[in-house]
Formats: sequence, structure tokens, C-alpha cells
Amino acid sequence: MPPRLDLNADLGESFGAWRLGDDSAMVGLVTSANVACGFHAGDALTLQRTCATAAASGVVVGAQVGYRQLAGFGRWAVDMPSAELTADVIYQIGALDGLCRVAGTSVAYVKPHGALYNTAAVDQRQARAVVKAVAAYDSSLPILGLPGSVLLAEAAAAGLRTVREAFADRGYTPEGGLVPRDQPGALLSDPDEVAARMLRLAMQGRIRAVDGSDLAVEADSICTHGDSPGAVAMARAIRAALEAAGVEVRAFVDR
Repeated sequence: MPPRLDLNADLGESFGAWRLGDDSAMVGLVTSANVACGFHAGDALTLQRTCATAAASGVVVGAQVGYRQLAGFGRWAVDMPSAELTADVIYQIGALDGLCRVAGTSVAYVKPHGALYNTAAVDQRQARAVVKAVAAYDSSLPILGLPGSVLLAEAAAAGLRTVREAFADRGYTPEGGLVPRDQPGALLSDPDEVAARMLRLAMQGRIRAVDGSDLAVEADSICTHGDSPGAVAMARAIRAALEAAGVEVRAFVDR
């Protein structure tokens, strides 16, 4: 059987007059959309339109939950109490699910955003708070996260489905984490380079770390950030390279 991989992107991150990314073009290339929920980005009308566009295109919608932090785009870590974090995550999933239902679809999975993603990958308390929220809202929802992370371990322990993802446009540390955005090698932007990296990941399960070492990475989904420079070109190149090699590009959730 040929490999099967999902291609996801962070979408719905415009806010009012602030426009970020080309969601319409990205929806035509990805199979899953991590849609902002209004806490780190996305106003209600933007989110409603994004959900409707995804539904019309047959793209699966996931709730991209984050810290309540518009000014920092959810990229500043917050040491918030567990109960508040759980409530905030439930709130975000429910809000996006309501907009999805109006569009004829529903939230099909959950993925933390930015600093919450990175914190929950290593911090058991916050990981458990996120998992508790997902389990309370709908225990059938998978959690999308970094392979080997505390978040996915906690989700599996709670009986939730876990989905592993790799990042197309981010550099990796030798330990398998993501290079912080303020450090050299954190962001990748060349479509050909990114496509070649993801094709090697799909066929060999390997990816080159920022120091040149080789990592074994198991992934069910590839993430492209919708706000990255050249995001559309990168997504197009990745999908073309995968399909040319016989990889089935398909959502990890059937709708």
C-alpha cells in the first residue's frame, strides 16, 4: 500500500482589517484546516467564512485552540491555572463547532496553537488540562500534536485518538523539537527544499535537523503555516511532490 498522509494548515487567522495569509488558496491544497478560535487570532466573521469555505471544499476542520492572547498571536507562554485552561479550551472548541455547524460541518479534531502547543508538548500539567477539555467536550475528537510529546502521551492515556504531525516549514532541533522562532534555521521558505524534505519524510521517515543530524520522525500529517511567507507555493509544491511519488494525500479524519 502507498503511504497516506494528511496535509494541514493553520487558517482563519485574520482579524478585522488585519489580513493574514491566503485562506482561499490554501483550502484548495490542504486536506485538513486548523482553524483559529478567536483567542490567538480570528474574528467571528473570518472564522465563519473559513469554516464555510472548508466545508464547501470538503476540507476537514479542526479547532486550533490557544492562549487568550491576541497581542502576542498566542506565541507567549502563559502559566495559567489548569481549571482556567481547561475551560478556555472547551470554550474555543464550542465556539468554532457552532460556526462549523452553521456551515454544514463540525469540528473533527483539536490542535493547540503556538506557545500552548510547545508548552503542552513538555508540560504535563498543561497537557492534562488540554486533554481534559477535549475529553469533556467530545471524547471522539483526535488530538493532533508532536510525535513523542507529553500532550500525545496524556491524550493516549485518557483514551483519546492521537495523530502525529511533522512541520514542513519549521526547523527541527536534534532532540526532535521545533527550533524557536527567534533562532537561526527556525523558518523555511523555499518550496523545492520544503517539498524534498517532506517527500523524504513520507518515503523514509527521516528529516534533517538544524545541526545536520538525521532524525527518525513518524507522522500522519504534515503542517504548513498559512501565515508563512510563500505558504501557498510551499503547500502546492509539497502536495505535487507527494502525489507524484504515489503518496495518498488524504485527511486523517473521514467525513
